[in-house]
Amino acid sequence: AQRRLPMIAAGGGMIAPALVYLLATGGDPALARGWAIPAATDIAFAMGVLGLLGNRVPASLRLFLLTVAIVDDIGAVAIIALFYTAGIKLAWLAAAAAVLAAMAALNRAGYARPWLYVLLALVLWYCVLHSGIHATIAGVLAALTIPMRGADNDTMLERIEHTLAPWNAYLVVPVFGFANAGVALTGLGIAGVLAPLPVAVAAGLMIGKQAGIFGCVYGAHRLGLARRPANASWPQVWGVSVLCGIGFTMSLFIGELAFPGTTESAGMLRDEAKIGILGGSLLSALLGFAILRLTTRNPRGESLDEAESPA
Repeated sequence: AQRRLPMIAAGGGMIAPALVYLLATGGDPALARGWAIPAATDIAFAMGVLGLLGNRVPASLRLFLLTVAIVDDIGAVAIIALFYTAGIKLAWLAAAAAVLAAMAALNRAGYARPWLYVLLALVLWYCVLHSGIHATIAGVLAALTIPMRGADNDTMLERIEHTLAPWNAYLVVPVFGFANAGVALTGLGIAGVLAPLPVAVAAGLMIGKQAGIFGCVYGAHRLGLARRPANASWPQVWGVSVLCGIGFTMSLFIGELAFPGTTESAGMLRDEAKIGILGGSLLSALLGFAILRLTTRNPRGESLDEAESPA
């Protein structure tokens, strides 16, 4: 039953920010496409802030945050595939399906040489790229076909993950952030910073995320669907819920897809979305850190407040 908790929380943590965003934009059709911008949590930054607290935070909360972030990142990829796809080219889609079927067949047959999976994953990415569906979905699908065990009974999937981790951490993510996080402030001014779009994005991250995640955890606990993370107090759960409002990488990516085009107005919307993402993520990081710092004082990471449930 406890495995349900991160999935329930991740669902609420995607729906609530979208609703807050749409409410804050007042139903403006020009801004409606940005509803998914505050839906995803940045795993690296959220876990990084949590790491600053050392062993003050219970291990169960670390696992909870990591799982929620992974689930809603997968959800964000699904949203991109479903809602930010221009047009489907059936021939390329069929080719992608054939490549994916071949990878799955290799898995079922017990083939455990990583080079062929890597080669087919590149082919799959190329086919998905040309199919009209955003190519990010190719990585998720390819990962699902990688065998857990290799030729020498080692953990093949984990070995590939560890090989790719430094490239992602030190090259891919920094280059993406450097290329996409910059904001042209010329012409924006205070009015641009406080425009409906950046305010809506920031509110979705700062308010929607914590409301959706904490509300789902509390509701699941009270209804008996799952218990809150072990050795964690409700203030600690709230602090972690706030940290989930750090939506840097995937939010920037969705912002680029939500407002495409080369016109000045499209560029202004993208810049406003970035301001909202940076502002909402920064506020979430600071508030979440402060809450956890004030509510976790035992160096063994055990909560000082062991009360089960608020009355």
